[in-house]
Amino acid sequence: MAPGTIFYSLTTVAGIAVTAFVWRRFAPRRDGRTDPRFAAVYGGALAGAYLGAKFAFLIAEGWHHRHDWVALVSGHSVTGALVGGVLGVEAVKSMVGLREGTGDLFALTVPLALALGRIGCIAAGCCPGVECEPAWWTATDAHGHARWPAAAAELAFNLGFWCWALIATRRGWIPGQRFNAYLIAYGCFRFAHEFARDDARWWGPLGGYHLAAAAIMATGIILWRRRARLTPSPAASRPSPSGPPRSAASRS
Repeated sequence: MAPGTIFYSLTTVAGIAVTAFVWRRFAPRRDGRTDPRFAAVYGGALAGAYLGAKFAFLIAEGWHHRHDWVALVSGHSVTGALVGGVLGVEAVKSMVGLREGTGDLFALTVPLALALGRIGCIAAGCCPGVECEPAWWTATDAHGHARWPAAAAELAFNLGFWCWALIATRRGWIPGQRFNAYLIAYGCFRFAHEFARDDARWWGPLGGYHLAAAAIMATGIILWRRRARLTPSPAASRPSPSGPPRSAASRS
């Protein structure tokens, strides 16, 4: 096994371990202990992410690798992992009867996991960008060709959002909506970034991962609107001012 592949596997394991620690650190506690249902939700997210990652790869690129069983078995995509993870979380929350929101916890863990995974991509040389003119910022593939640093760009995006999520947690920005914001932001970023990635294409410049990115955006928008409907607005929760009603003649 190549050193880059080994390092990629290590970063994947590290991503699971680190995010599990962060999840446990920020999960709500009762009587000094973490609610075990939150551990079940985390497990559901992992299972859903794995299945979604495999499904997205097979839909987007499976036909192109139909004669390469190694690629079919090992291939996966974070685009499907995000949507699959959401479905896994919703399924487990329904089974264990957990009604509390968990999105803000995932806003602290998912970008970090993806950032660690992209470090592995850089080491393994996978997920390349399109060929371009050599420059100080380009990546060089195994054949010596200069390419857009796709993995590094995704690393920067996810680290940037993770830093924002830490600040948002401390300052209480958009509570309950932070992971939905991540889904919308990453979906938009990934859709645009796909044009610079060297992935299989379906229709001209568009490929299966464009469809997956659109699904991520749609998922974030749907969840955002659902959360907004369930959360009362400040105006609705504010008590009405006291005092006698004005007469019809005094109303303007």
